[in-house]
Amino acid sequence: MTDALREAAVTMTAVRDRCVWTQQIDHRALVPYLEEESAELIDAVEAGSRAELREELGDLLWQVLFHAEIASRDADDPFDIDDVARGLTEKMVRRHPHVFAGETAETPEQVLVLWNAAKAAEKHERRSVLDGVSERMPTLALAQKLLGKAATVGPSANAVPVEASPPRSEAELGGALLALVATARENGWDAERALRERLRALADDIRSAEADLEH
Repeated sequence: MTDALREAAVTMTAVRDRCVWTQQIDHRALVPYLEEESAELIDAVEAGSRAELREELGDLLWQVLFHAEIASRDADDPFDIDDVARGLTEKMVRRHPHVFAGETAETPEQVLVLWNAAKAAEKHERRSVLDGVSERMPTLALAQKLLGKAATVGPSANAVPVEASPPRSEAELGGALLALVATARENGWDAERALRERLRALADDIRSAEADLEH
């Protein structure tokens, strides 16, 4: 760890030791702040200045240090920021065999194949492509994730109709999505709930397709 990162970790330890508010926070209580800082970083990436980006990256790093500091004091299974960093490094080395282990990948698609193979080896206990997909993701992001998972299972899990004249750019896509939300509002429908319920059906389709492949 660099001197600057080490100093940040030491600062976090001091704050945990001496700040009454910080001493009361546990992992679960910290989640809303993690969500907020993540959202602010996204804003900085998409529409902020370089200074804002640097600041928001720091705020998100503070959340990582905070969680690691809380974990370091767990009576049953403690780990600290060094353990987190070490585990991350080991995982990234495993998942980049074309960088560290003599494999060859000359295109992004080949990199993805190696990445997925390494990930599958790590997560061999998983039984479904949906295992590990968080339902707490924003609904649209979850929809995109599930459609990607469905595509890996087969056509029977990916039976989602496509519009006759699909958007041709992200800007047009934004307009189409906004128009759909406007339609929902006009009809008194809940757009978030409608998509969540459709995603539950898609998840059921994926699991059914996986079950069919096993037989």
